[in-house]
Amino acid sequence: MLNDVGVKKAKSSLRDSGVRAEALCALVLIDSHSGEDRISQRLKNQQLLEIAAELEVSSVVVITGGLPSDSKDIRLQKEAALAELGLLLPTAEKLGICLSLEPLHPMVCGWRSVISSLRDAVEILDDLSHPNLTIALDSYALWWDQGLEEQIHQAGTRIQHLHVSDWLPQTKDLRLDRGMPGDGCIDNRKIRTWMEREGFKGPVEVEIFSAFDWWLRPADEMVKTICDRLEFL
Repeated sequence: MLNDVGVKKAKSSLRDSGVRAEALCALVLIDSHSGEDRISQRLKNQQLLEIAAELEVSSVVVITGGLPSDSKDIRLQKEAALAELGLLLPTAEKLGICLSLEPLHPMVCGWRSVISSLRDAVEILDDLSHPNLTIALDSYALWWDQGLEEQIHQAGTRIQHLHVSDWLPQTKDLRLDRGMPGDGCIDNRKIRTWMEREGFKGPVEVEIFSAFDWWLRPADEMVKTICDRLEFL
């Protein structure tokens, strides 16, 4: 949407509506399928941080990017993404923006993210040890991990975002068929409780990617349904 309306229009729309943007999403550290070289990608990401600062957004959600088509080495790609993250942190610090690393479901490891667990993200935060580096936890990506409660404890107050939706047992698409909270397998309330026990006080961000259902309905109906499902959040 930013590409469609431009930064100036987006900034005025946010200001005039009274809506606060929690984060800009998503910065891809190494997009091996974009056709851009590493330097061009880095400059593009630095520009995204500058846009976030202009929009007065305090956080940019970061994903690593997946495996290049000519590689099967996940560890090597994680190391490359870690290096890119380290190079972006000085710009983020200068602009007063947090980089919120988001681990994604293993199903997208090949093309979207080589970070597939909260444990991976915590290890990266421990390695870089930077105050502008935080975590975005997406329940859709991590609900299945039986070690999630302990990993949330290890992350502590470094989790800045909580994204919620629901995993439909008979999903039609692994990414674009998310359910409304309460319609599937995820206990979002429990995950939120674990986070709040560690000091999380941020908002709950309902993130419904739904090409076959909710995106086909009127926006007002979608918002009303979210409000009706607050008991599951």
